[in-house]
Amino acid sequence: MTPSKRYDYVIVGAGSAGAVLASRLTEDANTSVLLIEAGPMDYSIYIHMPSAFAYPLADDKYNWYYETDADPHMDERRMYCPRGRVLGGSSSINGMAYVRGNALDYEGWADDFDLADWRYANVLPYFRKAEDFDQGENDYHGAGGPLHVTTGPMKNPLYHAFVEAGMAAGYPYTDDMNGYQQEGVGPMFMTTKDGVRWSTANAYLRPAMKRDNLHVATRTLTRQIRFDGKRAVGVEIERRGERSTISADKEVLVCAGAINSPQLLMLSGVGPADELGKHNIPAVHTLDGVGRNLQDHLEVYVQYECKQPITLYGSQRWHNMARIGGQWLLTRTGLGATNHFESGGFIRSEAGVRYPDLQYHFLPMAVSYDGSSSAVCHGFQAHIGPMRPESRGRLTLADADPKSAPHFAFNYMGTERDRFEMREGIRHTREIIAQAPFDRYRGKELGPGENVQSDAEIDAWVRQAGESAYHPCGSCRMGSGEDAVVDGQGRVHGIEALRVIDASIMPRITTGNLNAPTIMIAEKLADAIRGRASLADTQARWYEAPDWQNRQR
Repeated sequence: MTPSKRYDYVIVGAGSAGAVLASRLTEDANTSVLLIEAGPMDYSIYIHMPSAFAYPLADDKYNWYYETDADPHMDERRMYCPRGRVLGGSSSINGMAYVRGNALDYEGWADDFDLADWRYANVLPYFRKAEDFDQGENDYHGAGGPLHVTTGPMKNPLYHAFVEAGMAAGYPYTDDMNGYQQEGVGPMFMTTKDGVRWSTANAYLRPAMKRDNLHVATRTLTRQIRFDGKRAVGVEIERRGERSTISADKEVLVCAGAINSPQLLMLSGVGPADELGKHNIPAVHTLDGVGRNLQDHLEVYVQYECKQPITLYGSQRWHNMARIGGQWLLTRTGLGATNHFESGGFIRSEAGVRYPDLQYHFLPMAVSYDGSSSAVCHGFQAHIGPMRPESRGRLTLADADPKSAPHFAFNYMGTERDRFEMREGIRHTREIIAQAPFDRYRGKELGPGENVQSDAEIDAWVRQAGESAYHPCGSCRMGSGEDAVVDGQGRVHGIEALRVIDASIMPRITTGNLNAPTIMIAEKLADAIRGRASLADTQARWYEAPDWQNRQR
């Protein structure tokens, strides 16, 4: 179906934010919306079967398949950075971990970036609005929202061993990392429903696509935003080699993510003057912050052999994979119905850190996240990484062609503080795995390896083994000040009728995975776009370790 030429709102990107906006804006039957997605529909078993999430990461069929420029602090490695290019965006190819961040992340947004309406009391109602929690509604969780959240079943004893070992090492237990207490070890939650990935395509778009006032255009590239003076009036698109212009009578909403949103702004003439001039792009508005403040989480996998044959290693044999896939196809149950990140935790790297700055995902197999390397034996691993890196990267254009991948690097491990936190994370992990609950399971350390002990040895190993956690954000940050791109309602500074709404507007990365906060951002700003009053603030409290100034645990 060919889109018509005029809508009230044009949304660029059908991902974690764009799908939410398309759903919420079209609740008003008098509002017309075009949702543009560069990728195809999400018709793939590998997208919808939770345990198969490594497959969409393996090539560019549903994935922009980006690589960074050579990273100066990672031995000049080009780091893999997958981004969803499919209905549902990155929510269709991610690891499905449901993590909201810490309450103090949002308090920090308010205090440090002049964002008074983004305190924890302001955002928690939108997390609850979005959610359908399998444990039911309470002060922190919602029921009946579009996004189903499932508690990991933790049937494998290794999940419990990790939690028990963390407690034996002195860390608290938390039964809800998204509730009152993030800090500690415990079960993790995932965005699945009845054994199926619950992407924003499934949660928000499929019900909304039944409405006459929503049009979804897949396999359609947005080449640039069109302006009349300093007002956004539409977009130029390309579909099947043909270009056309779509008008937006009210607003253009850019939801293309932390890589593609700043790219699209610059291609359209909004960005740093030097970058626009370099590529002979006529300047609509000079905005130095576009592409700056780029952030991500780096993580490593601390891996061990397992002395008992209870890991997922055997599931990689072809006949077992066929059995798992068959069970999932018939019943939506079994090992195919989970992301396998069923326990984890948040801890502090040292005394004097106010709230957790290290995150764990525990996996009962020793393997790479994206499937690029296979398990070689029964093993298990703890993913560990710093949560609030000081390092900042930058994104620039390769040229003025919308089909060219932009240049960017995160500058991982670019400060001594970042390196310190990663070292401490590895050492704390070794201490946890050394506790008695792992005695009957723990074999030799596979990575980093027992010969990697000194600061220099650990740093060298991290440079070689560190991987992105796939949480890019911050490249169109909201707030005020020199590098701000949008205000607290996502409106681009100096431009009318143009907003950016996705993870790129986060001023500082949150403590954990980014899908849930991105959905929250879109829920909150959907009300702003519609001119609705914000949901009533919550008075829910949050946990802080009682003697955090003097104790690490």
